[in-house]
Amino acid sequence: MAKADADKLKLFTGRANKLLAQRICDYLDIPLGRGCTELFPDGELIVKVEEDVRGRDCFVVQPTSHPVNAHLMELFIWIDCLKRASAARVTAVIPYFGYARQDQKHAGRTPVTAKLVANLLERAGADRVVAVDLHAGQVQGFFDIPVDHLSAAPVTTKWIRTLKLSDRIFVSPDVGNVKRAQVYAEMLGGQLCFIDKRRRSGTTIEAKHVVGGDVAGKNVLMVDDMITTGGTIIGACNILHELGVHEIYIAATHAVFAPPAMERLSKCEFTKLAVTDTIPIGNRADAIKDRLVVLSVSELLGEAIHRIHNNASVSALFNDNGGVQRGG
Repeated sequence: MAKADADKLKLFTGRANKLLAQRICDYLDIPLGRGCTELFPDGELIVKVEEDVRGRDCFVVQPTSHPVNAHLMELFIWIDCLKRASAARVTAVIPYFGYARQDQKHAGRTPVTAKLVANLLERAGADRVVAVDLHAGQVQGFFDIPVDHLSAAPVTTKWIRTLKLSDRIFVSPDVGNVKRAQVYAEMLGGQLCFIDKRRRSGTTIEAKHVVGGDVAGKNVLMVDDMITTGGTIIGACNILHELGVHEIYIAATHAVFAPPAMERLSKCEFTKLAVTDTIPIGNRADAIKDRLVVLSVSELLGEAIHRIHNNASVSALFNDNGGVQRGG
């Protein structure tokens, strides 16, 4: 990136995923914006931007992972701070968009919290939003500002290709994820089937049977947007092993890993699990570290930011082979 562009483009980060923000800056060849979040004694947050942003194109990287509400509030304050400092445009880069699963009323007298979060982001002053693998694509329609919904498919397919698996079959762990699994099957070639899943409660999943193909003796590639408590994945793995699969490889974009995910995954029979760094993992996954692969979305997000800043096409970032194309 030209030096003049680096002066016009500023990238800041909250406390949720500083490492990812730094990796994005390394890709863009710009310094991480100077600023910090501090706590008052009563727990209130204050954000301080420590450089001039007047007239600049500013991006704030902040996944709204655990603690969700604290990170969300911090993002609102970052956006407000930059707008009051006369930034020309503020883009909220939200690698993991919390509350995306509350995208509709599942029962009477319940909220649509994904829409509420969209309203709050706009009210805080966000001019644009960038997100990766929203749990429900319809969340884009909750915004009245541009939303760039990125897919982690280019990152994940690159890893899948390195496996060089024969007799592979793509499996969606539930009906709602079939479209995502179909994308991978079409990009990489392979049969697609799905597991008939019945949810008993928010933490209990019952996998019934596989629909659409014979998995016996096959190498299974199971893709999902996130792993939260692990119930869906574990239920799917159990039924697949009962049907005589050879090996199971899992790819999920967001490593939420809420309890009791680690306890479940550590006892589950799978060969490898690949996740991305949209959410920092730290030592949370030590129980499965020998089977865990962490892929970075920094290049994907960095290129999207580069294109947004230069008013270039973001959709052209993805090619038919699942790679990331560098823009000029």
